[in-house]
Amino acid sequence: MPRAGLSTDRLVAAAAELADEVGFEGVTVSALARRFGVKDASLYSHVRNLQDLRTRLALFVGGEMIDRIAVAVAGLAGRDALTAFAGAYREYALRHPGRYAATQIRIDPSLAADTPEMRRTAEITYGMLRGYGLDEPDLTDAVRLLRSTFHGYCLLEAGGGFGAPREVQRSWDKAVDALHMALTHWPREARGGGAQGD
Repeated sequence: MPRAGLSTDRLVAAAAELADEVGFEGVTVSALARRFGVKDASLYSHVRNLQDLRTRLALFVGGEMIDRIAVAVAGLAGRDALTAFAGAYREYALRHPGRYAATQIRIDPSLAADTPEMRRTAEITYGMLRGYGLDEPDLTDAVRLLRSTFHGYCLLEAGGGFGAPREVQRSWDKAVDALHMALTHWPREARGGGAQGD
């Protein structure tokens, strides 16, 4: 029988706090049970196992992150939208490293496609990129470019990987400018024997 006061939502919110405190790898069923002062078995009425807990955590924080990005890009387009999107992404990743790490785990595609968090992430991200006139398969390629650039930069910055005297913010701004130029002059995928029109 579920323990009074515990719920799946409450456990996932606590897991998000725990991730920022001890790192994503430190989020376990046992660690969460200790946080609530209960036995591990008390949590299994709310989460099936560690994988289920971490998947729920990834979806929760992914939704939290995209909500902040959505607020930042609202009403913007082109370079302004890209700059706001990138800034909100970086701020979340640096301020919430444990939560951010959860967003990087692989989620079963069949599950991901059916969650509001993933649908909203696709809607906001693809909506921003359509402002550059991109369609598939270029949209997918552009998403991969942005994700790898943002993720790599944030990991290096968080880990103190930038040792040159150049201000990290200046380099970030240049990187976003370079992405804007790449998106503006995107090499279109050829279709039906001819290049896609502008």
